[in-house]
Amino acid sequence: MPARALLFIGGCRSGKSALAQRWAEACGPRRAYVATCIVQDAEMAARVARHQAARGEGWTTLEADGSLAQAMSAAAALHPDAIVLDCVTLWLSSMFARAMTPDAMHTQAAQLAAFLRRPPCPIAVVSNELGMGMVPMEPLSRAFRDMAGEIHQTLAAACDTVLFVTCGLPLVLKGSLPHELRP
Repeated sequence: MPARALLFIGGCRSGKSALAQRWAEACGPRRAYVATCIVQDAEMAARVARHQAARGEGWTTLEADGSLAQAMSAAAALHPDAIVLDCVTLWLSSMFARAMTPDAMHTQAAQLAAFLRRPPCPIAVVSNELGMGMVPMEPLSRAFRDMAGEIHQTLAAACDTVLFVTCGLPLVLKGSLPHELRP
């Protein structure tokens, strides 16, 4: 069976990362975790520590501080049984903080999508759904929400399976529910 790419998308604390981790662990004992979080305060450091502890053994962590396609290629070079990229929204936040142009962000998303269309191993991509709430009042917040929605569409088109996660439960938007995630 060829490798496939899954997109786990949902609200904050919806269980996306836990499901992606469970799926990756079922793929085999060697897993790569591509982290996009830039730790800037004690609270975020504590969150990162909790995520790392929850992953346990068998994980190699790589930090992506730029091109996600390059980070994913570096992770694939480790020959893992699966890769988890967590999370696209945090990556997008860092790109906004660097004042990257919308065209440059779209180019990076297209490069990641190209990688996901031919995954070298099973890949789980995690991101936060931002478009289901109110329209933000500030222009920067609206631009961020809009860019996230556009990038999510690009990644969803590239992935074989798209799962919307809420309350720790996956809802299939595209493809089929992996047997590893069935109750």
